Amino acid sequence: MTVANGEKKRILFVVEAMGGGIFTYIVDLANELCKKYDMYIAYGIRRQTPKDYLDYFDPSIHMIYVENFTREISPQKDLRAFFDVKKIAEKVKPDIIHLHSSKAGVVGRLAFDGKKIPLFYTPHGYSFLMQNYKPLKRFLFKSIEKICAKRNCTTISCSPGEQEETLKLTKRAEYVNNGINLEELEKGLENIEKKDHPLTVFTLGRICYQKNPKLFNLIAEQLPEVRFIWIGDGDLREELTAPNIEITGWMDRKDALRVSMNADIFLLTSLWEGLPMSLLEAMYMKKLCVVNDVIGNHDVIQNGQNGYVCRTIEDFVKAIESTGNEGLVEKAYQDLMGKYNTEVMAEKYSQIYENSLTKRGGVQHELIVVFSYVDFVDCGKAVA
Repeated sequence: MTVANGEKKRILFVVEAMGGGIFTYIVDLANELCKKYDMYIAYGIRRQTPKDYLDYFDPSIHMIYVENFTREISPQKDLRAFFDVKKIAEKVKPDIIHLHSSKAGVVGRLAFDGKKIPLFYTPHGYSFLMQNYKPLKRFLFKSIEKICAKRNCTTISCSPGEQEETLKLTKRAEYVNNGINLEELEKGLENIEKKDHPLTVFTLGRICYQKNPKLFNLIAEQLPEVRFIWIGDGDLREELTAPNIEITGWMDRKDALRVSMNADIFLLTSLWEGLPMSLLEAMYMKKLCVVNDVIGNHDVIQNGQNGYVCRTIEDFVKAIESTGNEGLVEKAYQDLMGKYNTEVMAEKYSQIYENSLTKRGGVQHELIVVFSYVDFVDCGKAVA
């Protein structure tokens, strides 16, 4: 879609959390939206950001590195990031600004008032739901969200559970399910050889409090004859002590897909989620999905219909030991194809963006999504 002068509208994504599932989400969404829009991404770097992250993006996408984006609360750097994203927007002149993740959501909603340029925010899992934080810190995060929710900004949640939490904060709310790029995933799965293997349970992600490695380990201890694999690494790897657990460490995507395809059951023990990309990919690969009963997980998996939603160790053990689950796996695959793919996701975002512009009586100039700050980088080429 183009503006009157024949130029594409510009989108600016502002994203601090450029790692894990959010990274995959941003890559897939931006690569789809760039077919219609002139895409700009302001982003921060995290430890789990792939070293070759620029290669994942379409060459037409403009990447803007924001040096002062940090995961932790840092008044000095957060203030610098505030001015950084304002300067970026002044230079890019976007039609729409879309903030991704809690840190970008706070900085961006303070930097922009949403009056001239439509402003959107996607939490990707609210910080105040993170159980590794003490109650006082969670109260602080929720208070900040309540204050920021008063700004002229529409929150777009990525799952029904997240939408429920959003509606407690603001009525300016939409929701679009996460989706995966089926074409790219299928390319990644090409020529992967399936080998004979014992019953294998796997998960993928950072070994951290959110992913609940302690519960993963307890389940493995109850099933000593079953092989368990954790694809990834992290600070809490010492909690995975069961002798039947293998930790692969961080792997490139092709190797991670190879390990996943040579497993049977996807286990997600998370304490909270937005809408996990790893779960969606497991559904596409037709793996039986066994998940903890939390927001994000139970938004996708319906117990006994397309997988298993568990509350106790006994539930997990029973689900992993179950047989004759081909119907559940097929139903999960069909759900994935119909609800959780990138084309559907991008089209819904596009409709929301266009409706916001129409309501304001016209087009500004471009649509921008900010991830972080500093220099503009044409994907694959850093510009000093």
